[in-house]
Amino acid sequence: MAVKNAMTADFLRSAYGGECMAHMRYLTWGEVAEKEGFPNIARLFKAIAYAEQVHAGNHFNVLNGNIGDHPVTAGGVFGLKNTAENLQGGIMGEEFEVDQMYPAYLEVAKMQKEEEAVRSFTFALEAEKIHAELFKKAKEAAEQGKDFEVNKIYICPICGHTATDELPNQCPVCGAKKGIYKEF
Repeated sequence: MAVKNAMTADFLRSAYGGECMAHMRYLTWGEVAEKEGFPNIARLFKAIAYAEQVHAGNHFNVLNGNIGDHPVTAGGVFGLKNTAENLQGGIMGEEFEVDQMYPAYLEVAKMQKEEEAVRSFTFALEAEKIHAELFKKAKEAAEQGKDFEVNKIYICPICGHTATDELPNQCPVCGAKKGIYKEF
């Protein structure tokens, strides 16, 4: 079903743009972490890049039926520095989404009764909370010259939920079975 309200559609496009930029930014920052000798931080960036791709895909799919040219304004953290500083950029981006962007988009979608947009925004919001915390832990390690201590990173391909080391029996956000999580 197509989105009926222009404001929610604009927010979906903006969120899509932001998630696409985050996806590419995290892949690039992961390459820096790899070169600097932080293989687990590099994996964390790659895993969260995949989660951002999931969010972008969800937002794009909700726009089904809304084909056309649209200017898209999306915020994004720019800059390429060392791993600790790149992680700070990730923290800033994730916290913006958690504290400002997704709560506002979610309220408008609820008010406009755009249930699929509510679902997509909720999925992203819940995952971004986890991403911010993981980036903070990784940054603490990188600032001490250490790699992030993690064995496995798992991403739900339905909602982008992120788990480390141990998988839940089902996704706490979307209810997907643990067998479909992608491992990094």
